Amino acid sequence: MELAAKVDALMDGLRDDLERLAAIPSVAFPGFPAEPVGEAYDLLVRLLGEAGVEHIERIDLPGTAPVIFGEIPPPSPDAPTVLLYSHYDVQPPGDEKLWLSPPFVPTPVEGGLRARGIADDKSNVIAHLGMLRAYEGRPPVGVKIVFEGQEEYGSPFDDYPRTDPERFACDAMVIADLGNLRPGTPTLTTGLRGACEVVVEVRTLEEPRHSGEFGGAAPDALLVLLKALSTLHDVHGDVAVAGLRREEWTGTTYTEEEFRELAGVREGVPLIGSGSLGERLWSGPAITVIGLDAPSVEHAASAVVPYARAKLNLRFHPRQDAREAQDRLVEHLRSLRPFGIPLTVTPGDTGPGYEATTGGSAYRAARTALREAWGEEASYVATGGSIPLVNGLAQAAPRAEVLLFGAQDSMCNLHAPNERVLFSELRNTVVAMCAFVREYAAGFRAEGAS
Repeated sequence: MELAAKVDALMDGLRDDLERLAAIPSVAFPGFPAEPVGEAYDLLVRLLGEAGVEHIERIDLPGTAPVIFGEIPPPSPDAPTVLLYSHYDVQPPGDEKLWLSPPFVPTPVEGGLRARGIADDKSNVIAHLGMLRAYEGRPPVGVKIVFEGQEEYGSPFDDYPRTDPERFACDAMVIADLGNLRPGTPTLTTGLRGACEVVVEVRTLEEPRHSGEFGGAAPDALLVLLKALSTLHDVHGDVAVAGLRREEWTGTTYTEEEFRELAGVREGVPLIGSGSLGERLWSGPAITVIGLDAPSVEHAASAVVPYARAKLNLRFHPRQDAREAQDRLVEHLRSLRPFGIPLTVTPGDTGPGYEATTGGSAYRAARTALREAWGEEASYVATGGSIPLVNGLAQAAPRAEVLLFGAQDSMCNLHAPNERVLFSELRNTVVAMCAFVREYAAGFRAEGAS
């Protein structure tokens, strides 16, 4: 049977299993019950076994939900091994009043289903299962399966894989924790911006002082902080911190109309920064003030503010070293003396970016596979979000090609109310994964024979 027809014959069962999985509130955050996470784990172990995975292990790491590890040996000595990653835990639903239907009641929408976690990342879990079913548990490659149970809250895969490299050894890996730029546009994500945090604070007075009696000479800590923060961007809104890498983006990106709708930009409000959206979002830096300690307007007193603090989030170029990027921001802030007053600057957490090497046989196979599934050439994009586990897995298998694609799309409302997945994207992702392992096995053997 033709590959696409075989997948089409499986889709009813895959949809049913996606609904069963999405109905389980497998939130691994503190304060949420652990039983649903265990229920999702048990369901997936059963589904993997039914799909022909005979070797399944439970990995228990300190302070985290269990990881499912499955393995199918290569069918021949000259066949490659592919690691398949996705996660079965989900984000909390947030304010349920903003949902059009209960978040853990999978509900039909036009062309798909709505539920928390149905796109991120349970659709991709099901896509992996679909590939295994299409090959009746005997794919043309060796397979290692990693279904993580706590990716959304403190993933152990940021660090753990490098401590157990033999387990994660492979020739290529498909990390399915994202998807297409837009529905119907096959997309390979080749870059992830890194992230770090910095806290800057100002203390000028022992306590508040009457603004009428002291204002004008007594140093206002909030004014000092605001003057410092205003130096982080130029008049166009571009980051003005020296040493942060920025390059032209040559891949595909959003139209401005798509981005405005996705970001919820109010009518008449311009976007900030200059250059292409890809450059602003993916191959250049971004600094966001994510927290501010200052008197609230509602409880404001007529007093000079003695203390103010801000927390900054920096996103930086995929190839820039995380510590270097953070150091550039810290140095910029420490060099300032707004009104002659020094700032206290404290560096926080860092997470590296990632840029894939795209010239190998796995990428050639993936481009062919995505073209077969969607009927058009794959686009290359990056993402401004960080997925540190990519580096963790890549460090465990440094020679493996890393591919990032899946059944989500950027309009699926992941982490937001009314998250949804489209059946067309799920179906095409299963076809693409099936075609990928077929093409990769053939190309790998051909390279080995040459």
